[in-house]
Amino acid sequence: MKISIHGLHKAFESRIKLGIMAALAVNHTLDFNSLKEFLDVTDGNLASHLKALEKDEFIRVEKSFVDKKSNTSYAATELGRKAFSDHLNALEKLIKGVAE
Repeated sequence: MKISIHGLHKAFESRIKLGIMAALAVNHTLDFNSLKEFLDVTDGNLASHLKALEKDEFIRVEKSFVDKKSNTSYAATELGRKAFSDHLNALEKLIKGVAE
């Protein structure tokens, strides 16, 4: 029996990108510091992964000011939610050994 890895999305090979999408899947929006704390990563590491997901149009970035301080928040786009869901479904099939 052959098992397909076709549905796995390359964008989610990184544990950090996977974590970002998982966090945004269960939260409408999260700000940079919340994501950083949740994932326990450095500023630069998180920023580079966020930029890659934004480039793929999987997340939306919104900049605002809170108490005169800049605040950047992130949300998963419909495209991002679909790609993440497809990735999780492919992983589930792979784990369960379901052939396509």
